[in-house]
Amino acid sequence: MATAKNLGIWMDHSTAHLMEFTTDPIETKTIDSSFTHQEKEQALGRSENLLHNKEQHQQSEYYKKLGETIKNYEKVILFGPTDAKVELFNLLSTDHRFANTQIEVIQTDKMTENQQHAFVREHFSSC
Repeated sequence: MATAKNLGIWMDHSTAHLMEFTTDPIETKTIDSSFTHQEKEQALGRSENLLHNKEQHQQSEYYKKLGETIKNYEKVILFGPTDAKVELFNLLSTDHRFANTQIEVIQTDKMTENQQHAFVREHFSSC
Protein backbone atom coordinates (compact mmCIF):
# COMPACT_ATOMS: atom_id res chain seq x y z
CA MET A 1 0.00 0.00 0.00
CA ALA A 2 2.95 2.40 -0.08
CA THR A 3 2.84 3.69 -3.68
CA ALA A 4 -0.13 6.07 -3.48
CA LYS A 5 0.21 9.47 -1.82
CA ASN A 6 -3.37 9.77 -0.48
CA LEU A 7 -4.99 7.53 2.11
CA GLY A 8 -8.52 7.44 3.54
CA ILE A 9 -9.15 5.73 6.87
CA TRP A 10 -12.66 5.01 8.14
CA MET A 11 -12.24 4.02 11.75
CA ASP A 12 -13.78 3.41 15.11
CA HIS A 13 -12.14 2.08 18.29
CA SER A 14 -12.05 -1.52 17.08
CA THR A 15 -11.49 -1.47 13.30
CA ALA A 16 -9.82 0.73 10.71
CA HIS A 17 -10.50 0.43 6.96
CA LEU A 18 -7.53 1.82 5.00
CA MET A 19 -8.18 2.88 1.41
CA GLU A 20 -5.56 4.25 -0.95
CA PHE A 21 -6.83 6.81 -3.43
CA THR A 22 -5.75 5.60 -6.86
CA THR A 23 -7.19 5.60 -10.36
CA ASP A 24 -7.71 1.84 -10.04
CA PRO A 25 -10.61 0.48 -8.04
CA ILE A 26 -10.01 1.28 -4.39
CA GLU A 27 -9.03 -1.70 -2.25
CA THR A 28 -9.63 -1.83 1.49
CA LYS A 29 -7.08 -3.11 3.98
CA THR A 30 -8.31 -3.67 7.54
CA ILE A 31 -6.46 -3.21 10.82
CA ASP A 32 -8.26 -4.43 13.93
CA SER A 33 -7.67 -3.48 17.55
CA SER A 34 -6.71 -6.54 19.57
CA PHE A 35 -8.97 -5.48 22.45
CA THR A 36 -11.97 -7.74 21.83
CA HIS A 37 -15.35 -7.83 23.53
CA GLN A 38 -14.41 -11.17 25.13
CA GLU A 39 -11.21 -9.71 26.62
CA LYS A 40 -13.21 -6.77 27.92
CA GLU A 41 -15.61 -9.08 29.77
CA GLN A 42 -12.78 -11.17 31.25
CA ALA A 43 -10.84 -8.12 32.43
CA LEU A 44 -13.96 -6.46 33.82
CA GLY A 45 -14.67 -9.59 35.84
CA ARG A 46 -11.30 -9.27 37.56
CA SER A 47 -10.94 -5.54 38.04
CA GLU A 48 -12.11 -2.32 36.43
CA ASN A 49 -8.60 -0.88 36.85
CA LEU A 50 -7.10 -3.87 35.01
CA LEU A 51 -9.69 -3.41 32.27
CA HIS A 52 -8.73 0.23 31.82
CA ASN A 53 -4.98 -0.48 31.73
CA LYS A 54 -5.36 -3.33 29.25
CA GLU A 55 -7.66 -1.30 27.02
CA GLN A 56 -5.25 1.68 27.05
CA HIS A 57 -2.28 -0.53 26.14
CA GLN A 58 -4.06 -2.30 23.30
CA GLN A 59 -5.57 0.93 21.97
CA SER A 60 -2.06 2.38 21.89
CA GLU A 61 -0.83 -0.64 19.88
CA TYR A 62 -3.75 -0.20 17.45
CA TYR A 63 -2.88 3.49 16.91
CA LYS A 64 0.84 2.62 16.50
CA LYS A 65 -0.01 0.14 13.70
CA LEU A 66 -2.07 2.83 11.96
CA GLY A 67 0.74 5.36 12.39
CA GLU A 68 3.24 2.99 10.75
CA THR A 69 1.03 2.88 7.66
CA ILE A 70 0.14 6.59 7.64
CA LYS A 71 3.79 7.72 7.63
CA ASN A 72 4.08 6.51 4.02
CA TYR A 73 1.49 9.02 2.74
CA GLU A 74 1.35 12.75 2.03
CA LYS A 75 -2.38 13.32 2.60
CA VAL A 76 -4.61 11.36 4.96
CA ILE A 77 -8.28 11.71 5.80
CA LEU A 78 -9.55 10.15 9.04
CA PHE A 79 -13.30 9.67 9.13
CA GLY A 80 -15.86 7.66 11.06
CA PRO A 81 -18.57 7.78 13.73
CA THR A 82 -16.48 7.72 16.96
CA ASP A 83 -13.79 9.82 18.64
CA ALA A 84 -11.11 7.26 17.69
CA LYS A 85 -10.08 9.37 14.68
CA VAL A 86 -9.58 12.44 16.91
CA GLU A 87 -7.55 10.40 19.42
CA LEU A 88 -5.34 9.12 16.59
CA PHE A 89 -5.01 12.61 15.12
CA ASN A 90 -3.94 14.04 18.50
CA LEU A 91 -1.36 11.28 18.89
CA LEU A 92 0.05 11.83 15.39
CA SER A 93 0.11 15.62 15.86
CA THR A 94 2.70 15.26 18.63
CA ASP A 95 4.97 13.00 16.53
CA HIS A 96 7.55 14.83 14.38
CA ARG A 97 7.49 12.02 11.77
CA PHE A 98 4.07 13.28 10.66
CA ALA A 99 5.04 16.96 10.36
CA ASN A 100 4.90 16.80 6.55
CA THR A 101 1.74 14.70 6.40
CA GLN A 102 -1.49 16.60 5.83
CA ILE A 103 -4.10 14.93 8.06
CA GLU A 104 -7.77 15.90 8.03
CA VAL A 105 -10.47 14.64 10.42
CA ILE A 106 -14.15 14.45 9.40
CA GLN A 107 -17.10 13.15 11.43
CA THR A 108 -19.26 10.68 9.50
CA ASP A 109 -21.85 8.03 10.25
CA LYS A 110 -21.37 4.31 9.83
CA MET A 111 -20.81 3.55 6.14
CA THR A 112 -20.83 0.56 3.85
CA GLU A 113 -17.59 -0.27 2.06
CA ASN A 114 -18.95 1.26 -1.18
CA GLN A 115 -19.91 4.47 0.67
CA GLN A 116 -16.40 4.63 2.19
CA HIS A 117 -14.79 4.23 -1.25
CA ALA A 118 -17.06 6.93 -2.72
CA PHE A 119 -16.24 9.27 0.20
CA VAL A 120 -12.48 8.82 -0.28
CA ARG A 121 -12.75 9.18 -4.07
CA GLU A 122 -14.84 12.34 -3.78
CA HIS A 123 -12.62 13.88 -1.10
CA PHE A 124 -9.33 13.40 -2.94
CA SER A 125 -10.76 14.18 -6.38
CA SER A 126 -11.69 17.66 -5.16
CA CYS A 127 -8.19 18.33 -3.71
